[in-house]
Amino acid sequence: MTGARARRRLIVRGVVQGVGFRPFVYTTAAELALSGSVSNDCSGVIVEVEGAPTDLDEFARRVRQRPPPLAVIESVHEVAVAVRGGTGFRIADTTRDGGGRTLASPDVAMCADCARELCDPHNRRYRHPFINCTNCGPRFTIIAGLPYDRERTSMADFAMCTRCAREYADPTDRRFHAQPVACPDCGPTLAYTGRAADGPLSQQHSADADGGPGIEDPLAAARELLRAGGILAVKGVGGYHLACDATNENAVAELRRRKRRGDKPFAVMVADLAAARSIVQVDETGAALLTGPQRPIVLLARGDRPLAESVAPRNPDLGVMIAYTPLHVLLFGLPGDPPGPQVLVMTSGNLGGEPICYDDADARQRLADLADGWLSHNRRILVPCDDSVVRLVDEIELPVRRSRGYAPLPLALPFPVPPTLAVGGDLKNTCAVADDRYAWLSQHIGDMDDLATLRAFDDAEQHLEELTGVRPTQLAVDAHPLYRSTAWARQHADDRPIRTVQHHHAHIAAVMGEHGLGESATVVGLAFDGTGFGPDGAIWGGEVLLASYKGYRRLAHLKYVPLAGGDASVQRPYRMALAHLWAAGIEWSPPIASVTACPSNERQVLTHQFHTGLGCVPTSSMGRLFDAVSSLAGVRHVADYEAQAAIELEGLSRGIDPDIVCPVDADPALGTAADTRARTHYRFELDDDVDPVVIDPTPVIAAVVSDATAGIAPAVIGARFHRAVAHLVLELALACASESMTVALSGGVFQNALLLSQSRMLLRKNGFHVLCHRRLPPNDGGLAFGQLLAVGAG
Repeated sequence: MTGARARRRLIVRGVVQGVGFRPFVYTTAAELALSGSVSNDCSGVIVEVEGAPTDLDEFARRVRQRPPPLAVIESVHEVAVAVRGGTGFRIADTTRDGGGRTLASPDVAMCADCARELCDPHNRRYRHPFINCTNCGPRFTIIAGLPYDRERTSMADFAMCTRCAREYADPTDRRFHAQPVACPDCGPTLAYTGRAADGPLSQQHSADADGGPGIEDPLAAARELLRAGGILAVKGVGGYHLACDATNENAVAELRRRKRRGDKPFAVMVADLAAARSIVQVDETGAALLTGPQRPIVLLARGDRPLAESVAPRNPDLGVMIAYTPLHVLLFGLPGDPPGPQVLVMTSGNLGGEPICYDDADARQRLADLADGWLSHNRRILVPCDDSVVRLVDEIELPVRRSRGYAPLPLALPFPVPPTLAVGGDLKNTCAVADDRYAWLSQHIGDMDDLATLRAFDDAEQHLEELTGVRPTQLAVDAHPLYRSTAWARQHADDRPIRTVQHHHAHIAAVMGEHGLGESATVVGLAFDGTGFGPDGAIWGGEVLLASYKGYRRLAHLKYVPLAGGDASVQRPYRMALAHLWAAGIEWSPPIASVTACPSNERQVLTHQFHTGLGCVPTSSMGRLFDAVSSLAGVRHVADYEAQAAIELEGLSRGIDPDIVCPVDADPALGTAADTRARTHYRFELDDDVDPVVIDPTPVIAAVVSDATAGIAPAVIGARFHRAVAHLVLELALACASESMTVALSGGVFQNALLLSQSRMLLRKNGFHVLCHRRLPPNDGGLAFGQLLAVGAG
């Protein structure tokens, strides 16, 4: 009847704290004239609403289907409760009761509303470097524990002024219960320390940073330093960056020297999308990524505007991000500010191989020889978090590093797993925990090759358990017996069981789980990467597996060649070229570029090693084959960073017709006349008389050598090689089609945009269902997720 009332309780679980969920509930209830209350507890958000049944139905529909943009609804449990009467809707205090868990939000880039206020001279937060609201600002990096209340964040150090407290308590305000809310009267403050642009080192602070005298505008001093070619340490959301003018070759080269970065590309930051379009090619998908709430570094093809050569030497792509904090926006300057650099190198504040600096005292020590000045603030960073990196392949997002803006959002699991900790691998490490139907991956931790990174791993793992409430009863590790991550697990396991997962099985399980394949699913998995320990003691990396979550069978692999000296052959691709020449029975003659690149005494040592096996381990690595071809083509003989040889080979090969006959001193991208074309196909041989099938690259190596010594341009050789590997992927899939028509592609080699695009196209044209990564990196950054699934299914 008309006067009938009902009351319901909704328990909403997911990412529902720190994302404006309670204001959303309040305003929705008010619009529908419902009474009741909303509160946070350890399980999520608890709502009680009372009113007409049709209005209650509409309220529940909006909660499920129209939540705030930053919320992620895991579940809504709805029950009828006794009618209490009353009018009005209130927001209750946070309680500590309840089971389950609340999911923490990642850090979110500054929203459009805050950006407008930042630039508005009439707004009280005009030029406030820490402006935020419920729709944006720091989250993950300032949280000590859950529930997500101010007292459990680093903003507990700052008491709110009367006006901020009023906004914080007003359910109709955009800053209602925005835990980092502050203003110039009560919030964090900036400080600049360092030398003036043309003077000696000095201490310069903002007047209100510590109560002492100082310059009025730390940002102006920082901008002046950048304009003069200095290197600035900037404290951001998840740690310190090192910044310099990206158009100043001397500044960029000096930063590269100080960081000991070799040739590894730098990322750059710009103020807005228009500035991004001036330096890279941005399509609609790229624009959405660049301006979205995550604001990752996006790898895009270079545009027309030149930058310093040392920013990304010999790389056709540029990693670009748009300013994502108000501090970054102010560093570029608002209208009326003295001009500063409009494109900044923005790289993590550390030496090469070390974790990012995030503690102020640590940064002053570790960055002392790297920076000329520091732009810092007094809001503590509790959790370090590097920038995320993505690239686009056929307008589809492909993660390269999942960190800021994405961590610690959960990933759904296709089946329940017991509480488990997966420690990942030793390169590009992330760890992960899982319980029931969800997994949480940590932020990017890095390569586990020094004590500082091991400490960072320890901190990240503890914080992940604290945020999720997962208490692992078992641990999952890589099968490599010498991995530092595995050693960490042994040291911290106590009495909990440790379960090993083969490296490439974890890669395939990760992409299966990302696509939600059921527990009984089976795929043909191609895992191409640089290094993974095989159960036969060899270094695997060119693998075809018939895989389920529970296990795998090796169907095929790249033919073993000797890997001499371990990392020495990774760092010197000419060694891998000589290994492949030796395995192919091709003489090491001087016209071959790799032979010339290798010193004669080293060739003698390698000859002895290859014949005796001394200091060699067999490898089937596809990554090392890319290195070898890059060297044989004359592209890269010594690598300054991981996969440099393959990256430069791919860069040269893009957009090149592999059938062009082009001399080495010509530009193949300019095209050629019809009579200079030749159908030249490199092709692998498959030895299917053995089990598993052996993929023999001998014909490809011979063809590469023939073309290179005949003077064919490296770009054409690279294009032919990429086509050959893509056709190999198809040939292997066709050979295994009776096992499964679902093909999963994973491993770091499939970060190669040219290879991934060609492989995916060929497979789909031939009727295969293709699984590629879209939420996790194909490299070892996604390994922990696959480990969780493999042990959970077992």
